[in-house]
Amino acid sequence: MRYRLLGQTGLYVSEICLGTMTYGGGGDIWVAIGALQQDAVTEQVATALEAGVNFIDTANVYARGESETLLGAALKVLKVPRDQVIVATKSSGSMNETPNGRGQSRYHIVNEVEASLRRLQLDHIDLYQLHSFDPLTPFEESLAALDDLVRAGKTRYIGLCNMAAWQIMKALGVSEQRRLAKFVSVQAYYTIASRELERELVPLMQDQKLGLMVWSPLAGGLLTGKYSSADDKGPAGARRATWDFPMVDKPRAFRCVEAMRGIAQRHQVSVAQIALAWLLSKPFVTTIIIGAKTLPQLNDNLAAVRVQLSAEDLAALDELSRVPVEYPGWMLEFQGQPRLKPPVKE
Repeated sequence: MRYRLLGQTGLYVSEICLGTMTYGGGGDIWVAIGALQQDAVTEQVATALEAGVNFIDTANVYARGESETLLGAALKVLKVPRDQVIVATKSSGSMNETPNGRGQSRYHIVNEVEASLRRLQLDHIDLYQLHSFDPLTPFEESLAALDDLVRAGKTRYIGLCNMAAWQIMKALGVSEQRRLAKFVSVQAYYTIASRELERELVPLMQDQKLGLMVWSPLAGGLLTGKYSSADDKGPAGARRATWDFPMVDKPRAFRCVEAMRGIAQRHQVSVAQIALAWLLSKPFVTTIIIGAKTLPQLNDNLAAVRVQLSAEDLAALDELSRVPVEYPGWMLEFQGQPRLKPPVKE
């Protein structure tokens, strides 16, 4: 296992982050994603830690808190020293049907941090993230609440998920202006078949030195090699058979899968490992979050850190999966190129 710094912090996190969305099950969409119970959860956590994973990501909304509860119990059973595991969680999603049961108000954030700490059986959260953008709560209110929580020692760092570039930049500006704790990381959807992140968010993250935590790196299982076509529902129990998420251009995805099959055969590894190795080749990726329903699936994903793609492999996959440049991207490139050439006097 290798480790990378999280954004501008001095915190090293493993290139693989253990995701916990498959823990707990319950109603709504969670059964389709996974319903692992305590013994299986404890086994997964132990396996990941043994492989060198030091980073675990969860959220209050996963199985309405059950994921956090199961994770906290696993860490206790395994007697994991607190300073040897980095725990990240989030809030914003609906936890109940009361008027303030969701969002990013000070009221909701503080309540949910306290609730997460109880479920996780921890005295602090290492990385606390806003799970989405709240169109009603001003960043000034949310960031002030998060800053208070950092100062109180309830969380060490703060991050965000699933926001547009302008929203992230606005939040960073508010923190700078008011001398509040700043976001250090972005958790976002990114795969070889869905590279839209590169248009606006990647340049922003590189400029502001934010860490990138990739969620659903296998596009909800679509890039595992278990699907043969856009109409294929996959193996029995596959998540996409009941919950076709996240969104992806399926023809593009299957072109990528077919190209990765040949590379996987040459390396004698799974297609999933090639998809994950491609992500890890990107210097702006800090960690990729993997969630698994079974231990063999987890072990296969963990092995991706050992796959070294050749320059030819990467060039072929990059070219095949490249997204069309949209305005103003193509105009910025056209007008900016002359400035990148050093002046020469003949």
